[in-house]
Amino acid sequence: MFIPEFWQKNIVVKAKEIAPEFTPVPARLNLDDICIQKEYRKIRNDHTFSYGNKFYLIESALKYSLAKQKIEIRKRPGGDFSAYFAGRRLAISEVIEPSKHPMYDLEIQQKLDAIALADELGNVSEAARISGCSRETIYKNRRLLKEKGPLALKRTFCPDKHHKNRTAKEVENVVIKFSLDTPHLGQAQVSAQLKTLYQIDLSPSGIRSIWLREKINTKILRVKKAKRTASVV
Repeated sequence: MFIPEFWQKNIVVKAKEIAPEFTPVPARLNLDDICIQKEYRKIRNDHTFSYGNKFYLIESALKYSLAKQKIEIRKRPGGDFSAYFAGRRLAISEVIEPSKHPMYDLEIQQKLDAIALADELGNVSEAARISGCSRETIYKNRRLLKEKGPLALKRTFCPDKHHKNRTAKEVENVVIKFSLDTPHLGQAQVSAQLKTLYQIDLSPSGIRSIWLREKINTKILRVKKAKRTASVV
């Protein structure tokens, strides 16, 4: 049972000083920036982020890309919010999130996103800065998309293409065969032997370049490939 008279007489301690001990908040501190709900979001490659089931674009002029960085979301009573990075308030605007096409791989999707961002902003230069693509690339990909469809954006590789400055294919075949027949020899020894036996003048660094391309740059790798080649034959 709570008895007010007993409490005030026996437990309450009177203060020695009547003046309050509260100190004013320093002028440099803004309580609105402290007493507020904070959340964090990761910035995408195209300088966009999602919050509250909506999609936003960072419009502030930036010297460096903020891709993969985290921004601070400060939510105010009533649902309003603002975005901050390193204590600086960012200018943002709501945009429509580019439609995703799960049927395409990441490489094609990134190019589609850059084109969609350029269309959304109506500014290819700004889209190039945000997405990290050049303007020429966006223009080229937009033309390919219009003429041939999304699959035309897939990069094609020509692994069998022999560059004009590369060692002749016939010489490379001799180097590979000799290296597999004598896997214990180093690149300098192989270079000297080829010059003596086959009149092939190829530097040790040239031998190593061929080895690296064929993934036989160590004795163990050459021995293993030699065994595989022999078993196939």
